[in-house]
Formats: sequence, C-alpha cells, structure tokens
Amino acid sequence: MDGTVLIADDDRTIRTVLTQALTRAGCRVHATGSLAQLSKWVEEGRGDLVITDVMMPDGNGIDRIPAIREARPDLPVIVISAQNTIVTAIRATEAEAFEYLPKPFDLPDLMAKANQALSRRPRRSDPAPEPITISRDAADPAMPLIGHAPAMQSLFRMAARVLNADLPVLIAGEPGVGKTTIARSFHDLSERRDRGIAVLTSADAGEEAVMRAVDKARGGTILIENPAGFDQAAQARLIGMIEAMESGPDRAMAPRVVATTGPDPQADVAAGRLRSDLYYRLAGVTVTVPPLRARVDDILPLATHLLARAAAQGLPERMLSDEAAALLRAHPFPGNVRELENMMRRLALTASSPVITEPEMRETLSQQGAGRAVPIAATSAAPVSGAVEAPQPMVMPAAHARLSDSVEAHLQRYFDLHGDALPPPGLYDRILREIERPLLQVALDATGGNQLRCADLLGINRNTLRKKLTELNIEVTRRRKLM
Repeated sequence: MDGTVLIADDDRTIRTVLTQALTRAGCRVHATGSLAQLSKWVEEGRGDLVITDVMMPDGNGIDRIPAIREARPDLPVIVISAQNTIVTAIRATEAEAFEYLPKPFDLPDLMAKANQALSRRPRRSDPAPEPITISRDAADPAMPLIGHAPAMQSLFRMAARVLNADLPVLIAGEPGVGKTTIARSFHDLSERRDRGIAVLTSADAGEEAVMRAVDKARGGTILIENPAGFDQAAQARLIGMIEAMESGPDRAMAPRVVATTGPDPQADVAAGRLRSDLYYRLAGVTVTVPPLRARVDDILPLATHLLARAAAQGLPERMLSDEAAALLRAHPFPGNVRELENMMRRLALTASSPVITEPEMRETLSQQGAGRAVPIAATSAAPVSGAVEAPQPMVMPAAHARLSDSVEAHLQRYFDLHGDALPPPGLYDRILREIERPLLQVALDATGGNQLRCADLLGINRNTLRKKLTELNIEVTRRRKLM
C-alpha cells in the first residue's frame, strides 16, 4: 500500500491504532483531532486519502466532505462513526464518501477499504452518482434503525443506494424486527417525504380503499403491509393498482410501492399465500431485516435508546446495571425488537430506583417467558422492525393470556401504522370480519367440516353459517362439505 493518509478523529487511541497499522502497511500518515487541521492539510494539497470521524469537537466530518470535494475532487474520504444509524449511512452516501464504516470497526476491513481507495484511479468519464437529498435537520428515526451489526450496516448501505430510486422495495423479516419502521424510512428520508404516504392492510384493501390510497400517496409512497395476508381478490386489486400506476397517464406522479413481508416471501409464493405475479411486482429490491438474536451487539444500545425515549415520553428515567445488562444481552428475544421495547417500557414503570437491578431484570425476563402480553403504548412510534403485519391474527402467547389483551395490542399497532391520520372509515365492520374469519375456520376444523355441528358449536343458525361462509369467501374443501 502506498500513499499519504490524513486521519481526523478525536479519540487518541483510534488515531494511534490507525497510524501504526497504516505505517506498517507502507503509508505515510498525518493524524489530528481537529477538522480545522484536516481542512488545512487538504487545502495545502497533502494526502491521497482521508479517514474522518463524524462527531468531532469542532464540527461534523460528513458536513466537511463537500468542502473537501470542492478543494480536491479526486481525494477519497472514508467515514468512520459511532453514530450507527441509517441516517448516518444515507448522509455519508449523499456526501459521496468513498466508504462508511461503523465503530468499532474491523481493522482488516478498514485497511482493505483504504487500499482500494488508494489504488483507485478516478476516470473523468465516470458518471457522477445521483445525489441523495435528506434534510440536514432530520432527526434520527426510531430505534430499529440503530445498528452496528454487519447485517444492519449492509441494510443501511442498501437503503442509501436505493432511497430515491423508482424501484419497488420489499422488506422481509420476522415479526417484531422493525420492518414497518424501515419501510416508513424509505419515505421519510427520501425526496418523496413532502408527499403523502398511504398504508394498505388486508383489513382495508377494498376497491375504494385502494383508490383512496393512490390519491393520498400521489407522488409519495404506498406502504403495503403483509400482502401474503390479503385474499386473492385483494391481491388482484393490488396488481391492477400497480399496473395502472406504471402505465397510466399520471405515471409521472405515481407513488412508490414499499411492502413488508415475512422472512421468506418465496415460501409464501410456493404455498399459494402470495401470488407470484404480485411478488415479482413488489420485489424490485428486497431488503432483509435481521432478527435481534443475529445482532446481539445492538441489544444494549437499543435498550439504552428505548429507556431514554420512554423518559422523554414521561416515564421515569432509568439505566441498566452491569448485571442487568448482562442478563439482557443473553436473552434470545423471540419477539425481536418489539419484545425489547415492551420490556424497557415495563422496567421504566416498575423499577424501584433509577438503576435497574439484576433481580428486576430477571423477574421481567421470566414474565416475558411466561408470555405476558404488554401492549405498546399509543405514544410509541411505529413498532419495530416485523413491524406490524396488521391485521395478521394475533398468536396467543400463553394459555392464561386474555383474548381482549391481544386484540387491544393488535388494534393499537393498527392505529400506530397510520401515524397521525385515522384508519379508513368502516373500521368496526372490518375488525369484526377479521375476528369472524379465523373463528369460523377454527370451528370448522374442530368439527371436521360438519356445518351442522359447527353452527351448534357457535350457537348460530346453519343458514346463518352458510351465509357467513359465502360473505367471507371461505372456500369449501373436502373436509368442509356443505350439508
């Protein structure tokens, strides 16, 4: 490796480690804890590569990149930062940084990127990348968009690259990982953010609702929650909607389509839950959100963020003891980030002192294991990454859990999906249909498809049962023969 590297970081240890590693690799190194000194070196014509931190005592490293590019257009800049959020990744991409690496970074990885930057010979014929515009004053989004883990950083980079593309985006992942929050970030951080965003779920996917969504999201974004949960007629309407937007006379103002789905949408296609022609229309770019157990190093930063957010919403200020933090980090989190959010809000309410103790954490973890459902408060942002696959039926976490608790939590998440707006009119009938369908299906299965026995079990007239099966489009299988 050959060249002069300029390092700007206020952490003396990082400056020392990088200086030693780059010097051993054959580079000449100038290191400083000041952006002003870095700018002076650049203006003097020094350096073949810049490595800079973001948060510095005298400014922001990303904000300094445009001035560096103006003075030295061919000087590559590698950004390193402990601000491990999607906004940092997007802003680094916007500023045309050569690379962005989160702290604590992998030294061999950084050395490889430095070697690539020093070896790169810029060509005048290279097209300039499309700028990504994001408000300088935009606040960081909700906590699932914090992530140091390689899988999350890969997600952030992908989001930065396609943020303003016209391609549809399919966001896949387990329930609770924050898919809806990430889906909303594709709107909130993009050039479309001043336009409307409309949410379509299986509970409000009628023809009129689809038309209203297209009108509301004109030039903005349509978010489709869990399309595999839509019935076949609704999926056909979605296909028609997408085709009309792509080929209609108003296609220049067509909304972008972003959809959330389970961890394996192709399995949904194979099982017949998701139409293949709809899947291929949605999967222009597929982004997979990792479960929390695959990003263990993010658990404590997320927990700290959640406790701070709870305090900002009026709950007592709390922090984790070392022992409580160790227990939390070892938890498998089957409910992903949504489970972590529920736990932190519960601990903020129930802890006996500002420092959450090991016994308090152990008690909360044991209650989570027992399956006690804790609804996410209405003040919460759109829940994390599986975000809300509303109105996907709720799974009862334990035999003693009340159905009303699960329904309440489910409805709250459904309202949260719509942000400051209300869901479309007709909510009462839609929700009753959502509850009625699984009730009839489970009762039919329990009675072997015998509708007379099923009607008796439900306490309704057999003709009423027949009518409801027709209205709800419940197919009659060989086990469910009409009497």
